Amino acid sequence: MTTMKQFKDKSAQELSAQLIELRKKQFGLRMQQGSGQPVKPSEIKSTRKDIARIKTMLNMLKSEVTN
Repeated sequence: MTTMKQFKDKSAQELSAQLIELRKKQFGLRMQQGSGQPVKPSEIKSTRKDIARIKTMLNMLKSEVTN
C-alpha cells in the first residue's frame, strides 16, 4: 500500500503508467479469485485503494492546470 505523499512527487505521466499497472494487477487478482485460487482479500482492497489514490492525484493535477 502506498500513501498520497508518495504520489505527490510524481508527474501525471508516471501516475498514468502506474494506474495502468495497478489495473492489470487488479484484473489478475479478479481472475485468480474467479478461478478458485486463493487470493488475499487485503491485497484486492489495497490495490483498489491505490487506484483510487492515483485517480484522485490525477484529478488534483488536472484541476491545478485548469486554474
